[in-house]
Amino acid sequence: MIENLIIIVSFLILIIAVVWLPFIRQIINHQQQDKKPTAQQTSEDEHIDQRDAANVRLYHEHKEEIEQDYQQEKIDEESYRYLLDELDQSLLQDIEANKAEDKNLTAKDKSLSVIWPSVISLFIIVFSFVLYLKTGAYQQLTSTEQASAQSPAQAPGETVQQQAIDQVKHFKALTAQNSEDSEAWYGLGQALVGVGQFDFAMTAFDQVIRIEGEHADIIGVKAQAAYYRNGQKIDGAVQALIDKALALDPLDPSTNILLGMHNYMMQNYQQAVAYWQKVHNSGRSNVNVEALGSAINEAKNRLLLSGGQINSSEFVQDAENSGPQLSGPQLKLKVTLSEELLRQVNQGEDKVVFVYAIPTDGRRMPLAAVKIKASDLPTTVILNDTSAMMPEASLSSVKSVNLYAVLSNSGGAGIKKGDFKAQVNDVSVNTIQVIHLAIDSIVP
Repeated sequence: MIENLIIIVSFLILIIAVVWLPFIRQIINHQQQDKKPTAQQTSEDEHIDQRDAANVRLYHEHKEEIEQDYQQEKIDEESYRYLLDELDQSLLQDIEANKAEDKNLTAKDKSLSVIWPSVISLFIIVFSFVLYLKTGAYQQLTSTEQASAQSPAQAPGETVQQQAIDQVKHFKALTAQNSEDSEAWYGLGQALVGVGQFDFAMTAFDQVIRIEGEHADIIGVKAQAAYYRNGQKIDGAVQALIDKALALDPLDPSTNILLGMHNYMMQNYQQAVAYWQKVHNSGRSNVNVEALGSAINEAKNRLLLSGGQINSSEFVQDAENSGPQLSGPQLKLKVTLSEELLRQVNQGEDKVVFVYAIPTDGRRMPLAAVKIKASDLPTTVILNDTSAMMPEASLSSVKSVNLYAVLSNSGGAGIKKGDFKAQVNDVSVNTIQVIHLAIDSIVP
C-alpha cells in the first residue's frame, strides 16, 4: 500500500513539474533578455526589414507583369486598374501582417501568469483525489476470487497500471486460444473495466452471455461497465440491464453493489446501506465481506454526519448472529410441476424457474423474485422484502399481489411465448397459508 502511494505521489509530482516547466523557462529567458536587450532588438528589426523589402520587391515584379499584359492588350483597362488596386492592397496587408506578427512575438516574450499553472496543478490534485474515491474503493468491493486466480503473477516492482495491462494481454491470449472459454472472456471483461475500456468490456461480457446464457452475475457486471461508460449515470440502457439482472437474482452482488455505490455517490446513504446490507447478509462466497462491511459503516457515518437516522435493523450482523431479522410479509409458496413437464425435464436439459410477485395495480416490475432450477421441484419458496429488487418497491409497499411461477425455455426472465407457467391472482401479502403454484399451462 505504501509503495503504491509513493508511486502515485511521484507521478503527480512529475505531472505538476511538466505544467510548471514553461513558466520557469520564461522566467529564465527574461533574465537573459534583460542582459542583452539591444542585440536581440537589433536582430528582430533586421528580420522585419528583410521581410518588408522582400514584399516590396515582389510587389514591383507583379506590377511590372500586369503593366506588360496591359501593353500587350492581354487585359483591358478595367482589369488593369483592378489588378493594380488588388496588388496595392496585398502589399499593405503583408506589411500589416509583419507588424502584427512582431507584436505577437513580443507578447509571447512576456512572462506567463502564475495563475494558469497554479489552477492546472490544483485541478490535477483534486481530480486525482476524486477519481480515487470513486473508482479505487469500488474496484476493491467488486473484486472476485475468480479473477485473481486466473490473473498472471505480479512482477516485483510492477506498477498498478502495468499490472492491469498485463491482465488484459493475458486474457486476450486465452480467448484467442479458445473462443469458447467463458471464464477467459469474463476475466478479460473485468480487466478491461480496470483500464477504462468499457465498450470492449461489455463486448467481452456479451461473449460470456453467448456461451453461458443470461445469468444475473454476468448481466450485473455488464451493467457496471455500462454505468461507467455512461459517466457514472444510470440511463435507460443501464437501468434495463439492472432490471434484468435483479429479475434473475434479486441478491446478485454485482448489481446490488453497483446500486449501493450509485446511491452513495448521490449521498443517498440510507439506500446505499440497504443495497450493500442485502449483499452482506446473502452469504455469497464471492463477496468481500470485510470490504463491504467497511463500506456500510462508512455510509452510516456519513448519514449520521448529514443529520440522518440509521435503521438499527440495517447494521452489519455480528458474527454470533445467525442472520438478519425478517419482518414484513412472508409469502410461503409450494411450487410443483405437472407430471408431463416433470418427465420432460428429467429426460432433457435442466430448465430455470422464476417465481414472481407482481403488484395488482398494473405495474410489471416484480416486488419479489426468486430463481430456482426445475430439477429442484417440488420445493417451497419464501417471498419477502429481502427478495425485493429495490428497497422502495417491496411486498410491504402493497396490499395484494399476483403470483407467477414460470418455467423458461430460453433461460431468460419474463413470461414469453412457449414458456410454462402457474398463476394465482389477487393474493393478500399478509396471507399466512401456503399457496400452491402448479406449473402446467403453456404461455400462448
